[in-house]
Amino acid sequence: MVPENLSRRERQIMDVVYRLGAASAAAIQEAMPDPPSYSAVRAQLTILEEKGYLKHEKNARKYIYSPTVAPSRAKRSALKNLLATFFDNSAENLVAALLDPKDQKLSDDEIERIHRLIEEDRLERGENA
Repeated sequence: MVPENLSRRERQIMDVVYRLGAASAAAIQEAMPDPPSYSAVRAQLTILEEKGYLKHEKNARKYIYSPTVAPSRAKRSALKNLLATFFDNSAENLVAALLDPKDQKLSDDEIERIHRLIEEDRLERGENA
């Protein structure tokens, strides 16, 4: 299954579920920034189940929701969508935007970590640094 694109609210809900591990609709709503109504959260949870991101178990009178998609897989899917939507499927364009000092100022430590990741990738692929 390839995860579908998520709306802003769906991403917020998934962030909360990943952080909590498993939670009721009320706990999810409580942990959300600027939360929608309880019924809106329940509707979003149903949609996320239909999309295959969540499952639920009944615990007493509550449904407890937990993720079915690993956070790393969801992040990859979101990144692919971001690249396609804003950066013409180009990692180079994304990195250039990150490095543009008009938009964002990366610290020297962040730049060094990015450099190390690139070097590690080159080594894994057997390329000369």
